[in-house]
Amino acid sequence: MNPSSENPAHARATNESPLSESISIVIAGIRNAGKSSLLNTLFEKEVAIVSPVAGTTTDPVVRKMELPGLGPVAFIDTAGIDDEGELGAMRTQKTKARLASSSIVVFASPAHRAPQPQEIRFLEQLKSSKKPYISVLTHADCGFDAAKLQWLSKEQYIAVDNLKGYGAAEVRKALSALKDIVHFEPSPLEGLVQEGDTILLVAPVDLAAPKGRLIQPQVETIRDGLDRDCTVIIVKERELLETYNRLMEKPRLVITDSQAFSKVAADIDPDQPLTSFSILFARKKGELDTFLRGISALNNFPAGGHVAVMEACSHHRQADDIATVKIPRLFQQLVQPNARFSVARSLEVVKTMPCDLIIHCASCMLNETAVHARIEAIAGLGIPVTNYGLFFAWANGLLPRALEPFPEYEMVYRPFFRNGHAT
Repeated sequence: MNPSSENPAHARATNESPLSESISIVIAGIRNAGKSSLLNTLFEKEVAIVSPVAGTTTDPVVRKMELPGLGPVAFIDTAGIDDEGELGAMRTQKTKARLASSSIVVFASPAHRAPQPQEIRFLEQLKSSKKPYISVLTHADCGFDAAKLQWLSKEQYIAVDNLKGYGAAEVRKALSALKDIVHFEPSPLEGLVQEGDTILLVAPVDLAAPKGRLIQPQVETIRDGLDRDCTVIIVKERELLETYNRLMEKPRLVITDSQAFSKVAADIDPDQPLTSFSILFARKKGELDTFLRGISALNNFPAGGHVAVMEACSHHRQADDIATVKIPRLFQQLVQPNARFSVARSLEVVKTMPCDLIIHCASCMLNETAVHARIEAIAGLGIPVTNYGLFFAWANGLLPRALEPFPEYEMVYRPFFRNGHAT
């Protein structure tokens, strides 16, 4: 399949596109519906284990390809929605989590079997969710159950024979046709720069920096700047002052790692537009206003209160780790000296303890839908939430300055501030 180049944010090679930048397509259905076989048929090779034994798929299986119109996509094969027992309940929870973070759902139902109660409930819920989906009748080689056809008579379904492979092209075509209703996540620099602009990026190389490569927000921002025909300059914080002063024309925007806010702000002009990668990604994921509201919790944080620092990925911790060292140290200096901290990667951990504030990472490894699902769940717990970038901007007196580069600032973000302070 030919890579789609219609949208510069989706024109990267499939094997280089992170899952967070791929359209998430979840294949869901009851056990033995032929979900794994369908995945193999779509990829025209064996990418998932297939067995007549119910419940073969335990953990979600993720495989990537390029689809015309959609660009890089990630197909996710999941456990059956009717899985049973204690382990089955755990597997269905994983399936529900994948569905919540999906962009598109492929509902797989065996053509030769009558509709099951779990399938009927699932399809009703899927319709209510307003999430884009297609229905696929698998095992078409085994014939069609009359009740199944009657049940889906108002659906536009596609029949697939996993043995002979027919129907797979129609499934791919139907998915590509959803391009006009699928929400594409905006790129980091959306609405911020124009062709010919210069962008200056500040990327500290500290103990936590990955060896031999840049972190995902830096990579995405560089690529987006190049796609927009901008000049992109990247320096470490100690090289910033000299580089900045040598520029004949000041950059359209300076973007820094949030941890270097203080040093960067001191080295550039006071009127220089400035923000951070973490704040860019809060905007990119559609949750900047939510995180901004969470900043107000810093004004009345209780003595001995509990802060959960949430991360979206696993990594090896270093001596100056941001989640376990830098944020707690700064928080105790500026907000509440007796504050308690824990680090969590899932809401299940947060649910087990009283929590007064969540400070979330940039979520660069989650797609926008997954971030929204997580933030909605946090809202359901009644816990205020902000993110790394906004916390560091607040701690360094750079709010609202770090938000002013955004064109929506006056209408959306400025009302959060009175006398220059978040309320």
